[in-house]
Amino acid sequence: MDFEIREDRTPQGPRKLAREREAYSRLMQQGYSNPQACRIVGIDSRTGRKWRNGSKPSGTQRKASAPLTAVSAPSGPSRHLHEDERIHIADRLREKATVRTIAAELGRSPSTVSREIRRNSHPDSGAYRPHAAQARADARRPRPKPGKIGRNPELRDFIQDRLDRKWSPEQICQALRDTFPERPEMHVVHETVYQALYVQGRGELRREVAKALRSGRTWRRPHRQAACRRPRFTTPMVMISERPAEAEDRALPGHWEGDLIIGKDGASAIGTLVERASRYVMLLHLPAGRTAENVRDALVETVQTLPGHLVRSLTWDQGAEMASHGSFTLATGVPVYFCDPASPWQRGSNENTNGLLRQYFPKSTDLSVHGPEHLAAVAAELNGRPRKTLGWETPAERLAKLLAA
Repeated sequence: MDFEIREDRTPQGPRKLAREREAYSRLMQQGYSNPQACRIVGIDSRTGRKWRNGSKPSGTQRKASAPLTAVSAPSGPSRHLHEDERIHIADRLREKATVRTIAAELGRSPSTVSREIRRNSHPDSGAYRPHAAQARADARRPRPKPGKIGRNPELRDFIQDRLDRKWSPEQICQALRDTFPERPEMHVVHETVYQALYVQGRGELRREVAKALRSGRTWRRPHRQAACRRPRFTTPMVMISERPAEAEDRALPGHWEGDLIIGKDGASAIGTLVERASRYVMLLHLPAGRTAENVRDALVETVQTLPGHLVRSLTWDQGAEMASHGSFTLATGVPVYFCDPASPWQRGSNENTNGLLRQYFPKSTDLSVHGPEHLAAVAAELNGRPRKTLGWETPAERLAKLLAA
């Protein structure tokens, strides 16, 4: 902590030991005992007890002081159970109601009610008393609290030693269970280890040992939820869930899947289009780069070479190269549907074809050296290759049959 003990200990008048008292209060709120807090701040333990418990006035020499008490979070409407719900749980338990029945009556998850009964019942008799349960819940809620690793030096040293030996947190947690099978106070989950390394204000483990993690990061990388994503494009996306059912069953030709294969250092790219019913492949030449405008222009040029009844929809991932999908739809009349985030299987035909194309365009190579004639030759070779999924027909043969039908 940033607190430093004064070298000059002479009386300070009305503000005597004000900074020490403030530091002592913070330490007590963090869960330190009176002797520990007094030793850190540099005061006598009797002074700490007076600050903690308060003092009565003593004539004209000393005024009364209020005790230091942890402020409990109020019991109001929230995602936590409140007292009225706990009273309802106690009443229904006496009537032998099941946990699922009680949860349905409260509009809560059965696991919430089950966990409440397990955690807040009397430790000896096992009876569930609502007011005592509320007091226990309120006492648990104030933050911050010292972590399990910080309260147990033996546990901290064990984890510290394994991290120095470059063990992963999950390996360390399993070793703890194997080494101390009968001591639950020595058992933690790997998330506890990560929090001891990364969460600001904990500091149970040395910050520099975070470099021993395989990620090499000393700060935690936040994980955004898919529901919290900002709109990716100016024109709203139409998701794959709204794509016509005829595209899903592959019975009707004209529904395409698209993507890019990227070259060395992301400096070059080739666009790929695969027709879902026949697996017919077309490649887009992108000599000027893979910006949204370049990809749109290449798509428009390619689509306009096909018969109108052979281009019914296009499915793409949420890559930035499709930021101009609205103008592409205006120019061609072809709707664009977007896959869900991190769901490549929704474009399975295209992903499989991209793997086949890596035989011709290996990773970490410059793709800008391949001209449009070479791309057309590669596409023709793939379209003439028999495919097991087509009953050993070639994509060109299957497409011709579908068009004839």
